Amino acid sequence: MLLLLQYTLIFASVLILVALGGCFSEHSGVINLGLEGIMIMGALGGALTMRYMPADAPDVLMILAVLLVAALIGVIYSALLAVACINFKADQTIVGTALNMLGVAAATVIVKAINTAMNPDDVSSVIQYAIPKQAFLVDIGGFEFSWFMVVTLIALIFAYVTLYKTRFGLRLMACGEHPQAADSVGINVYKMRWAGVLISGALGGLGGIVFITVGVSEWRFEYGVAGFGFLSLAVMIFGQWKPLRIALAALLFGLFRALANVYTGFDFLASLNIPSQIYNMMPYIISLIVLAFTSKKSRAPKAEGIPYDKGLR
Repeated sequence: MLLLLQYTLIFASVLILVALGGCFSEHSGVINLGLEGIMIMGALGGALTMRYMPADAPDVLMILAVLLVAALIGVIYSALLAVACINFKADQTIVGTALNMLGVAAATVIVKAINTAMNPDDVSSVIQYAIPKQAFLVDIGGFEFSWFMVVTLIALIFAYVTLYKTRFGLRLMACGEHPQAADSVGINVYKMRWAGVLISGALGGLGGIVFITVGVSEWRFEYGVAGFGFLSLAVMIFGQWKPLRIALAALLFGLFRALANVYTGFDFLASLNIPSQIYNMMPYIISLIVLAFTSKKSRAPKAEGIPYDKGLR
C-alpha cells in the first residue's frame, strides 16, 4: 500500500503541475494544447542538468538547478505558442499540436547528437543521467518521499492565491472571460495572455522533469511523455479550471496510473491475470469516461481559444 501511495502522489504531482499550467493559460484566454511538447522540452533541460552537474554538487543546489532549468526551458518553448497565437493570432489548436510534434522531434535529435558526439557508434535517443536519490528522495519508514511533492504543493498554493487573491489573477481571469471589457478598464490583454502562457510553460516544464525521473535513470525521448500532457488537460477540465478541484482530480487519475506500476503486489489484482497493458490504459480510459459524463456541465473561460482583436467590442 505504501508503494501504491508513493506512485499515486508522484503521478498526481505531474498531473497537478501540468494541469495548473493549462489552467493559467486558459484563464488568460489561450488554449495550450502544446503542454505535451513543453513537458518534453522541460524534461530534456532538467535531464541534461543532472547529467552535467558535478557529482559532488550540494543536494540543494542540484534540486534548485534542475527545477530552474526545467522551468526556464518550458517558459522559452511556450513563448513560441505565445508569439504565434497572441501576436499573430494563429489557430491555437494547430499551433499547440505543432509544438507537441516539434518537442518530440527536437528532443530526439538533440539527444542523438549529444550521444553521437560522445560516441560515434551511439545513435540512440536515450539520455542517461544520475538521479541523486539523497537529493530528490527521502526514505520515511519504507515510503520514499519526493521533494517534488513539496514543489507541487507550493505550486498549488501559489495557483490558488494568485488566481483568487491577487489583482494579477483577477485581471488574468478577466482576460479569459471578456477581454474587451478588461481592455476598456486599462488592462493590457496581450501582456496578461503572455503571462498566462509563460506561467503554463514553467509549470509544464516542471511536470516534465518530475515525470521522467520517477524511479528511472535514463529516458528515451522518442517515447515522449506517454500522453501525460493530454491527460493533464483532462484533469484540468474535470477540475473545472479550479486549482483545488484539479488536485482532487489528479489524485484520482494518479491512482489509476499508479496501479500499472504496483498491481503485481496485490494478490487480488494479480490473480485476475489482466495484461499489464490494460492497467497502463486505465487512466486514459477513465479520462474518456469522466469527460463523457461531465463535459456538458463544464464551464470553460468564455474567451478561450478566441484571438483578441482590440477593435471588437
